[in-house]
Amino acid sequence: MKMSANSIRAGNVLMHNDRLYVVTKTPEHTKPGKGGAFVQVEMKDVKSGNKLNERFSSTESVERVRLDQKDFQFLYFEGEKILLMDLESFEQIEVPEDFVGEKKAYLQDGMVVKLEMHENDPINIELPETVTLAITETEPVVKGQTASASYKPAILENGVRVMVPPFVNSEDKIVVRTEDNTYVERAK
Repeated sequence: MKMSANSIRAGNVLMHNDRLYVVTKTPEHTKPGKGGAFVQVEMKDVKSGNKLNERFSSTESVERVRLDQKDFQFLYFEGEKILLMDLESFEQIEVPEDFVGEKKAYLQDGMVVKLEMHENDPINIELPETVTLAITETEPVVKGQTASASYKPAILENGVRVMVPPFVNSEDKIVVRTEDNTYVERAK
């Protein structure tokens, strides 16, 4: 599907020079004093992982690739691979753990993830927006602090460090946003 270079967003998958690239950062739109406007795009090759900075004219059109999304269940880690099971066919596939990157700490047994595929090749994994985890370690509440006081550090059961309100204690279960490691609320 063709689209204007001005419409490129982070996370888009583009076909460029007969290769698939995923846009890693929000593109920079520039209108210099002389010459035409352009869009500076940072992309990563899906197969090799090589980064590419490309400049597109704002009037240029680019090929955006449509990806198929399918639900898979996370089973377990096997070395540097993640084993997933298709929820429809029960077929198991392996994908490199760098598909998830730092977010792999949030993968839990039985978790349903969305796998984006292009021509049956896995391209990307989308985790659920939030997960519920227990706090293993945090500082005790200091008397006199109000609820509007600054947040305190806490370590979750998966080893991730997050900032939580002062009223949250060790062994409490909290909801965490996977995208940016932020506290959402206490688990109900």
